[in-house]
Amino acid sequence: MSRILITGSTDGLGRAAAETLSAQGHTVVVHSRDARRARVLQPLLDQGAELVVGDFTDRDAVRRIAGEVISFGRLDAVIHNAGVWRGPAVMPVNVIAPYLLTALLPDPRRLVYLSSGSHYDGRPRLTGVDWQGTSPGSYADSKLYVTALAAAVARLRPGVPSNAVDPGWVPTRMGGPHAPDDLELGHRTQEWLAVADDPEALTTGGYWYHRQLTEPHPAVHDEQFQDRLLDALAEETGTAL
Repeated sequence: MSRILITGSTDGLGRAAAETLSAQGHTVVVHSRDARRARVLQPLLDQGAELVVGDFTDRDAVRRIAGEVISFGRLDAVIHNAGVWRGPAVMPVNVIAPYLLTALLPDPRRLVYLSSGSHYDGRPRLTGVDWQGTSPGSYADSKLYVTALAAAVARLRPGVPSNAVDPGWVPTRMGGPHAPDDLELGHRTQEWLAVADDPEALTTGGYWYHRQLTEPHPAVHDEQFQDRLLDALAEETGTAL
């Protein structure tokens, strides 16, 4: 059985993945933005889940969470699920937090980053990006960056499968009640990549949609763009990958 950190696991796809993996006998480390929201996770905690609490717009909180997760023991996988659709928190939550956790956590055996079909509309430029979140950020850009981050980690850590997943436009709180994609299929791929023994699940550097490898934005596998992104994030956070 595996120990899996799932960020943003109080509702939506993160909660569904946590419930499924816990039911399968895995130990899940669930994450909530604050203590009030964490109350909904009590059924999972009663089943043996471990909890970390912290706001991903606060880099010090992300660093503290990394330390707490390390104290729990070796991680087998991380599902970087937490995300926001709009507003100033877009870059801090969607990009800075997964980057910092990737840099700070001793190498988990597998890494899964939540992308989006919106990443195709992202702009592969890094000048003028408001990483601090003082103004609204571009969701499409943030998903392009995190998809490129997944590919960069796959290149730099060849022994650690690192993949990005497009869960589809599903009816969660973020996606809205009329989203057209299947909610069940929306969390199955990341669960599979996190724990399955199938050879395909050990692929690295992939961009997946419903367990099918798909071609991402051309910038994702551009190593020069990856390196510029990593340099920008390292300079911004003071933490190298």
